Amino acid sequence: VTLMVGTLAYVSISAFGGGLFPFVLASIFMGLGFCFYSGAVEAWLVDGLNAAGYEGQLDQVFARGSMVSGAAMLVGTVGGGVLGNFDLAWPFIGRAVLLGVVFFVALRSMHDTGFTPHAATLSETPVAMKRVLRASVTFGWRRRSVRLLMIVSFLQGGFAMWGFYAWQPYFLELLGQDAVWVAGVVAALIALSTIAGNGLVEFFTRFCGRRTTLLLSSSFVIAIATVGVGLATSFWMAVILLLISTTAAGVGEPVKQAYLHQVIPSEERATVVSFDSLVESAGGIGGQIGLGYLARVQSIAAGYVNGGVALVAALPVLVALRFMKEPADMIAGRRAGQPAPCAAQGLPEVSGIDTTARQAASSVSESG
Repeated sequence: VTLMVGTLAYVSISAFGGGLFPFVLASIFMGLGFCFYSGAVEAWLVDGLNAAGYEGQLDQVFARGSMVSGAAMLVGTVGGGVLGNFDLAWPFIGRAVLLGVVFFVALRSMHDTGFTPHAATLSETPVAMKRVLRASVTFGWRRRSVRLLMIVSFLQGGFAMWGFYAWQPYFLELLGQDAVWVAGVVAALIALSTIAGNGLVEFFTRFCGRRTTLLLSSSFVIAIATVGVGLATSFWMAVILLLISTTAAGVGEPVKQAYLHQVIPSEERATVVSFDSLVESAGGIGGQIGLGYLARVQSIAAGYVNGGVALVAALPVLVALRFMKEPADMIAGRRAGQPAPCAAQGLPEVSGIDTTARQAASSVSESG
C-alpha cells in the first residue's frame, strides 16, 4: 500500500505541476515502503519453508525467486518503455495497479507460518525500535560470519548502484552515437544474464560443497570483468564483459542470501537481513559519490577500473569467512554423487533450516 500511494503521488505531483521538493518527499515515502519489504519477505519465505519441513537448499529457492524477478524486470522494462512512449505517467499508473493486485493476492494467500508475531502499541514503539536495533547488532554485527558478509555487501554495494547507471552513457560513448534503443537492448541482456546466473546456481550446488567457494569465484569474476569494462576499447567488448559480471552476480547473490539465513535465528531474521540491506545501501551512497566524482574529473572508464579494483577487497573478507568452516558454509544435499558435506563431517543435517541459526544464537549468548 505504501509503494502504491508513493507511486500515485509521483503521478499527482507531475499532474499538478509540483516541483522537486514534493518528489523528494514522495521518494522518501516510497523508501519506507521498500523498507517494509527489505528482509520481511525473505524471512516470511524461510520461516514458512522451515515450518513445512523443507529440507532442500535455500540457494536454489532464492535463485529461482531471482529468476522470476529478473523475468519481471525484463517485461517491465520493455512494457514500461512502450507505455512511456504514449505518456510518461502510464508506466507509473500501471505499476500502481499491479501493486494493488499484489496487495489483494497477499491478503488472501500469504499467512505467517513458523513465526510468532509480537505486536506493539504506539506507546511501545520506541522500546520496540530499541529492541530491533539491539538485535541487529547482537545477531548481525557481533556475529563474525554475518559481519563478514555485511562487509562484502558494503564493498559490492559501493560499486553496484553506480555501475548500474554509469554503463548507459559509457556504452553510448563507446558506440559513438546517441542510439537510445541500444540502452534498452543492453538492459534486457543484463536481465537475461542475471537470470542465467541464477539458473547456474542449481547446477553448481550439485558439485560444489561449500558456499564460500561459489562466493569467492563469483566475486573474483565480478571484479576482473568490471576492470575489463573500464579498459575495453570497443562497445561489444564492454558489453560482453558487463554481461559476464552480471552473470557472476546472479550466481553469488542467492548463495549469500542462503548463508545469511542459515545463521540467523527465526525471531531476528527479518531484522538482520534488513540491517544487511542497510549496510549495502550505505556502501551504495559512498560509491555513487566517490565514483561519480572520479568519473566527472577523469572518465567513466576510470570509475569502472577503480570500482573493479575496490571489489577485489571483498576476496580476503570471504577467505576469512571460509576459514571459519561454519556448518552454514556446507551445502546440504549431494555433491558429485557423495553424501551431504554436513553428514560427511559429522555436522548436523539441515533437516530444519534453523539448525545453524540456533547454533549462532547459542554462540552469541555464550560470548555475552
